[in-house]
Amino acid sequence: MRSDESGETLLELVIAVVIMGIALVAIIGGLTTSVLVSDVHRKQSTAGAYARDYSEAIERAVASGGYVACASAASYSSPAGFTVPAGFSKSVVAGSLRYWNSGWQTSCGTDTGVQQLTVRVASDDGRAAESVVVVLRKPCRLSDSLC
Repeated sequence: MRSDESGETLLELVIAVVIMGIALVAIIGGLTTSVLVSDVHRKQSTAGAYARDYSEAIERAVASGGYVACASAASYSSPAGFTVPAGFSKSVVAGSLRYWNSGWQTSCGTDTGVQQLTVRVASDDGRAAESVVVVLRKPCRLSDSLC
């Protein structure tokens, strides 16, 4: 009989399995977090790009004669030439419309031809939203007396 046989005991094997299990859980958790953050980042970049496209579509509409004196948020909510992609929604932020009259005012007394509003594009799952502040100026035409 040999008494110097070296082998692993059951306790050593259990500890090794526990350590490997903890390491595996940490690796899988890291990969899951990476995939989730990547999805959120992709949605944020998409929302940001479409928020800029939305604001540019509003600016084009105003430049082509679509300026609305003392406008409401609904006046600029659906500019021509802009469609939001599937999985996202667009809006003119309620209460963001302000009018210039010796300073930014929330109520329109006399429209001086300058307005500010905030547009927002958000993912439908609520993970990402981006906003852009837009300043609109009524284009001057030869027939306008205020220019």
